[in-house]
Amino acid sequence: MSSSSSRQTIEVITTEEAPLKWSVALREEVFKRFLLGQGTSNTTTTTTLKKRVFGEGSIFSPLLFGKFFDPSDAFPLWEFESEVLLAALRSSGKTTVDWYQTDEAYVLRAQLPAVKAVATSGGSGKNSSAVKVCVENGKVVEVSGQWKPLKDDQSSSKAKPGDWRSEDWWEYGYVRRLELPEDAAADSKQMEANLITSCTTGNETTLLLELRIPRKCSSFSDCNSDLPLP
Repeated sequence: MSSSSSRQTIEVITTEEAPLKWSVALREEVFKRFLLGQGTSNTTTTTTLKKRVFGEGSIFSPLLFGKFFDPSDAFPLWEFESEVLLAALRSSGKTTVDWYQTDEAYVLRAQLPAVKAVATSGGSGKNSSAVKVCVENGKVVEVSGQWKPLKDDQSSSKAKPGDWRSEDWWEYGYVRRLELPEDAAADSKQMEANLITSCTTGNETTLLLELRIPRKCSSFSDCNSDLPLP
């Protein structure tokens, strides 16, 4: 079966911590009710989208690491080996998430849910992808996006209109926040984020995020190892 692919560079944005952003914590019992559609008017489409975004093995699933962990809390990903943390999911072929480190960089690769980009107010317009990547205070990198529009009459009076991140964010979007290692370059301009879209003749589309975060030079010689000798 033939296939085609395209690569889109995602702008990595630098941002400061916002008091209301991710202020509503996702609890395990709340997540279970949400995924089952209890207390909400779910359509078949909505249920399918929820499972696609938050289902087993997804980078945005609170259960990705074997036990419940709110994905809006920063997780020290590179302190763990993916072979160990994802052993059960990989043995059953239920995840394509992977991360590792080299002498030069920290790398994250993850298949993303095929969700259309949702128009948001206040956006920069520079990034038309459904997924956004940003660095917060040089300490946390976050991958986020919307799977459902935020209705105007549901926006909190305390939040900026249309800012779904200050609401029950899982009702509208998804996020995975990761702690940057101490020796990771905190400058977003040095980071590389690419979205690879692959399509088959059966109209099946897969999205793969590749995030590369350079490591800081440990010495002057490391920083200048590629320079020509005098």
